[in-house]
Amino acid sequence: MSAYSLENLTVRHLSDTHAAVLHGISLHIAYGEQLAIIGPSGAGKTTLLATLACAHKPDTGRFTAFGVAPWTLPERTRHRLRARLFLAPQTPPLPPRQRVVTAVLAARLPQWSLWQALVSLIKPGDPEAAYLALERFGLGDKLYARVDRLSGGERQRCALARLLLSNAEVLLVDEPLSALDPALSQLTIATLQQEATARHATLVCSLHQVDIARACFPRIVGLRDGRIAFDLPRLEVTDAMIAALYHNEVASVVPETITTPDTAPDTGRAVGACF
Repeated sequence: MSAYSLENLTVRHLSDTHAAVLHGISLHIAYGEQLAIIGPSGAGKTTLLATLACAHKPDTGRFTAFGVAPWTLPERTRHRLRARLFLAPQTPPLPPRQRVVTAVLAARLPQWSLWQALVSLIKPGDPEAAYLALERFGLGDKLYARVDRLSGGERQRCALARLLLSNAEVLLVDEPLSALDPALSQLTIATLQQEATARHATLVCSLHQVDIARACFPRIVGLRDGRIAFDLPRLEVTDAMIAALYHNEVASVVPETITTPDTAPDTGRAVGACF
């Protein structure tokens, strides 16, 4: 059974125009697979992730997650299914006056009773777990800082620390490196892939950093104008394909290609070696 199966999916924008954002998307993602979605701005990467998170209802086509069609389920049942997913948006909606420890522990809300959740707002329920999650992203010293005192990159990593405390089976991450320098980008991708491998979770990550996608992810999906341009193992993605994918984009959008040896292991578990 696949984690996801999408057949000829069309997804419309939620704005007043209701224009289609994704057109005829067919995609199958296996349990435990790690893949990167790349493509120019406006290609539909964020909409695709929201669709996979069961937060955006498709207009036409067939969509299943964990072998069931989410939008045919009662709302309460669909909510339980969403608890098996974790979507980390590019701009995390963290309450500005909240302490980082509380924001990170919010990942435990689906596992807690209402009483545990309320108590944790006053006295964090497991600050050690929050610290360990933050430390993996180099943020251990921010445990009791206020969210509005964090930089953009620190907020991104704070939101990703939440992911480590979730028990999700699918990790959906949207542009996690947009506010990070190269060293922190390496740390972030390594941590995400190591966590996914350790819990045998599926990892789907949208990236603008083509070099990192090609170096680290065993499978790459190229998206342009709401359509899949290619869906290939990373060693089969050529420079010509990348150039066509980003045609008419600003040249600096497409990073310099990293050459990956033909003998490189085609598995997400080899993350440490991809930099």
